[in-house]
Amino acid sequence: MAYRFVRIDREDKLTIITVDRPEVLNALHPPAHHELAEVFDRFASDSEQWIAIITGCGERAFCAGNDLKYRSSVGRQPMPASGFGGLTSRFDLDKPVIAAVNGLALGGGFELALACDIVIADEQAQFGLPEVGVGLAALAGGLQRLPLQIGLKAAMGIALTGRKLAASELQRLGGVNEVVPAGKALAGARRWAGEILCAAPLAVRASKQVMLRGLGEANLKDAMAHQETLPAVLAVRASEDAIEGPKAFAEKRQPQWRGR
Repeated sequence: MAYRFVRIDREDKLTIITVDRPEVLNALHPPAHHELAEVFDRFASDSEQWIAIITGCGERAFCAGNDLKYRSSVGRQPMPASGFGGLTSRFDLDKPVIAAVNGLALGGGFELALACDIVIADEQAQFGLPEVGVGLAALAGGLQRLPLQIGLKAAMGIALTGRKLAASELQRLGGVNEVVPAGKALAGARRWAGEILCAAPLAVRASKQVMLRGLGEANLKDAMAHQETLPAVLAVRASEDAIEGPKAFAEKRQPQWRGR
């Protein structure tokens, strides 16, 4: 399907999503949000697609956040229920999503990266929540996810000042998985995706679901008890892959994952 503001490339089991608004540093406006929401809907429902990478067109920006010029000219418009970029309020996606951050990831763009499971950033990438400087607040999950991922004091320092962080600083804080040379964010993300694709897809989804759902539990005991009823856990235990994995190990061969 053709989109105006997003490019989609499929490489076997991998979906690569590229925000294609380089003229505004890949800032997002409502039409782009709704396109991305549809893209992620299709990815989530496609049994042949196991991992997604999201990146931005060009080397200057991953996503510079909300397109404030567009908003000032047309006013506030409805957002998709799945949130900024069709992802920040999407809480039922168990397939992994990797952010390949090239250049600026500011405001909603940073929140979009925070909503991903793995973040690969090039050495020129910069992150920040500058909303406070324009009379707004980062309300697309950034103020919740950031302290969970890097700690409260570090998150307060970023959110209350609106300052930018280099990729290396955010990596030290725990918000970036790997920093790669300039222009190599997508290549790095592909490498990580390749490693994940070597694992059983249902087991990967169960692992993601258990970790994220566990964050909402009161204690470790409850988290471990309730994991037994999670849909992804039930699916992996009943899967053909759960038989194939031990069999391949015993036969000293590579497993042939079927995703069922």
